[in-house]
Amino acid sequence: MAEAGTPEDPQESGTGPGTGAGAESGAGSDAGSRTGSAGGLAGSSVETTAENPWPLSHFSGKLKAHIERVPPTWVEGELVEFTVRRGNAWMTLRDLEQEVSFTAVAWRQTASAIDGLVSPGSRVVAQVRPNLYEKSGRLSLVTQQMRPVGLGDLLARVEQLKKQLAAEGLFAPERKKPLPVLPGRIGLITGRASDAMKDILRNTHARWAAAEFEIREVAVQGPSAPTEVVEALAELDADERVDVIVIARGGGALEEVVLPFSDERMIRAVSRAQTPVVSAIGHEADRPLLDEVADVRASTPTGAAKLLVVEETQEREAITQARARMSAGVERLIGREQQWLETIRSRPVMARPETMVTVRAEELTGLRRRALVSMEARLDRGRDWVEAARARVTALSPQSTLDRGYAVVQQHSDSDALDEQGTPSARAGWEIVRDASRVPAGAPLRVMVADGELTARALRSLDADGR
Repeated sequence: MAEAGTPEDPQESGTGPGTGAGAESGAGSDAGSRTGSAGGLAGSSVETTAENPWPLSHFSGKLKAHIERVPPTWVEGELVEFTVRRGNAWMTLRDLEQEVSFTAVAWRQTASAIDGLVSPGSRVVAQVRPNLYEKSGRLSLVTQQMRPVGLGDLLARVEQLKKQLAAEGLFAPERKKPLPVLPGRIGLITGRASDAMKDILRNTHARWAAAEFEIREVAVQGPSAPTEVVEALAELDADERVDVIVIARGGGALEEVVLPFSDERMIRAVSRAQTPVVSAIGHEADRPLLDEVADVRASTPTGAAKLLVVEETQEREAITQARARMSAGVERLIGREQQWLETIRSRPVMARPETMVTVRAEELTGLRRRALVSMEARLDRGRDWVEAARARVTALSPQSTLDRGYAVVQQHSDSDALDEQGTPSARAGWEIVRDASRVPAGAPLRVMVADGELTARALRSLDADGR
């Protein structure tokens, strides 16, 4: 007889895995007898009503038949309990990450194969089929095979995950973010009151006394470690005061150091973080996948302090040296400029600046003097030219000829214009006599001499011989 509320041993009762069809047929027989007495049950659950419900036993049989049609499935979890009674093994399997657990049973043949191979606390994989105990409605897992998950298997999974994430580019160098030179606030995710936290705080403050931390204490081993680290990372990444985040854990067994910090959810969360992340897990030889996706890897938690902040004493010394070099440089520059000014001031033009004005004034005076002399010379030449031109014009003028004793004789051009006394009218025109033969006797003449005019009459004209 099986324990109350659990599936019976199929070797004793004839039920269990592989007997789903029989159970379903049994439920059908029960349903047939009830159908005859009740006048007909609904054929399916959707056809049931308040007036025509299914008996609970009929529903239990239907549910058992439906559940036992699920094929055998491989699952992974933590073996919390393992008890052998009457050859059968009664177990409790719990999920590795979530608060989910199932009761499991292994009948004699399977139990004898795994007894001594697995123990409470082991990480196991098992091939199971669901089974519903009709009387209590209790669901359990009938185990057909079970074996512990070895460290080699887990590391092989980590290596496979590493290749997958590398192919996605999560480890690419171009995704790495640089660390701030001097972070204002450091986010620290580490174990509760752990040595790693103490080492980071002590060494960081020893290097930079003013360093500030925002600490989140989480589980750093066990099934809940990845979930708590991811939640703490999201919280610190959303804090604008945090400039860099450190995920730290001290040394330990390989499965305690590598496996929790190679969780896929954690790796993807770090790759999405906007704040630079430093991985400080275990020792130099420990290489969880967190080291690959983090922006900077510290070999140990103690070494993380050297990456986070600069050495205060060294920086102060460097600042002092820099100030000394700057002061010396400024002094050299001022010295060169002073020497240059002294050189400029020693030049004649700077020693007696009025010399430049005096020289230019003398140049202007000389230029003015040469300009006046040149102008006077040109005026004299112009005056001489005018006098010469005047002399030439005067020499060629009729007055000059008259002055030499010559006279200009003019004949009246119109004899009809004479008045009664034979005197030309004032309106009459005169013309110069050029041919004496053309002057008739008695013609009035006007003789122009050097000084004044004379009037005369032609007595007669003479030829060229004077006759």
